[in-house]
Amino acid sequence: QVQLVESGGDLVQAGGSLTLACVGTGITTSFNAMGWYRQAPGKQRELVATITHDGRTNYADSVKARFTISRPIASNIVYLQMNSLEPEDTAIYFCNAYTSLNDYWGQGTQVTVSS
Repeated sequence: QVQLVESGGDLVQAGGSLTLACVGTGITTSFNAMGWYRQAPGKQRELVATITHDGRTNYADSVKARFTISRPIASNIVYLQMNSLEPEDTAIYFCNAYTSLNDYWGQGTQVTVSS
C-alpha cells in the first residue's frame, strides 16, 4: 500500500524558516512527480510547488521567491524549504505524488506562522 508521510510542520514567527519532508513508501518505482499543496481555513486547497522525476519544478507565484522544492535523484522523498514565512502561509501542507495510474495524498502537516 502506497503511503505518503509528511513531517516538519511547526509554529514559527513571521520571517522564519521551516523545512517540510515527505517520504513515499510502498512503491517500487519512482513517482512521476511529487509536490506540495496547502489548504488554509475556509479556503480551497492550492498548489505550492511540484517537482518531476527528472527535476523540473513549478511554483505558485506567491511562494516562488521564498520556497524551494527538492527531491533526491531516484528517490520518493520530497522536501520543501520555506524561507521568509508570512502569516498568509499558515495552512495544512499536503504532500502529493502520482504515477501513470494513481494519485496519492498524505495526511498533511500544520504550518502556523505568527505575526
